[in-house]
Amino acid sequence: MGIHAALAVHPASGHGAAARVADTVAERLRTAVDRLDVLVAHSVEESRALMQSSHAAGLDVLVVLGGDGAAHQGVQFCANHDVALGLVPAGTGNDFARALGLPGEPLPAVDALVAALRSGARRRIDLGRVGDTWFATVLCAGFDASVNERANRMRWPSGPRRYDVAILAELAGFRSRPVVVDTGTGRLELDATLVAIGNTRFYGGGVPICPTADPEDGVFDVTIIGHATRRGLIRLLPGLRTGKHLTHPAVRTLRARSVTLAGNTWPAYADGEPQGTVPVTASCVPGALTVLA
Repeated sequence: MGIHAALAVHPASGHGAAARVADTVAERLRTAVDRLDVLVAHSVEESRALMQSSHAAGLDVLVVLGGDGAAHQGVQFCANHDVALGLVPAGTGNDFARALGLPGEPLPAVDALVAALRSGARRRIDLGRVGDTWFATVLCAGFDASVNERANRMRWPSGPRRYDVAILAELAGFRSRPVVVDTGTGRLELDATLVAIGNTRFYGGGVPICPTADPEDGVFDVTIIGHATRRGLIRLLPGLRTGKHLTHPAVRTLRARSVTLAGNTWPAYADGEPQGTVPVTASCVPGALTVLA
């Protein structure tokens, strides 16, 4: 039986990068599938409706051409409908694609997907779940979520530098807050700067906040940065890009299948998308998503 695939294109991703390569990506995918639906969407609602239409016709594989926001929507659909997901990164962060080991440019990435389609190579990975929402990468609350919120409002610069500028802006007014981290088997109460619950390693355009997170081990890696002065945070931040922050005395890590954060009203973000405010509970669901390997 042949492969029925769909290519979900988010034209605005990467400041138009997705739109520029969409035809080439579709052409290459057609060499490895029997049917390809090209779904061009300008809103989340439109994207969901187009995916549902393809699913009704027997969809096997959804390939998302876009950034982490587009990938997040693809994760929702594929996890809920047991459809395999492929990613062609064309955004500013591309953290989920990076965690899966995909090339960082669209055309090498689609060539890797074509090879996987031809060989049948797929694997199942874990996802996080908050209420009815799935997440593939990291749920964060505290300083990093505030940075994410600010970065989403910024029009300049693009890429990882947007996060760097947002970090500097947030430093001016941020203070650590009391937080409760409850894993069901343990409970921490402390003043903290941020808590990151990682299914995969990266957020913020390549920051390995949870450097040892593995989306196939059935548990989250949790990174907690405790109380830090503004000066201490400035000294800590460069280590985030290399994963060296784990050696800092203000940082502690743990592993858990479920994590509840409480004790304040920090914003919470998962896959770079808003998830309301603390309190929030995240659960790891083993093998929830099939991806093209």
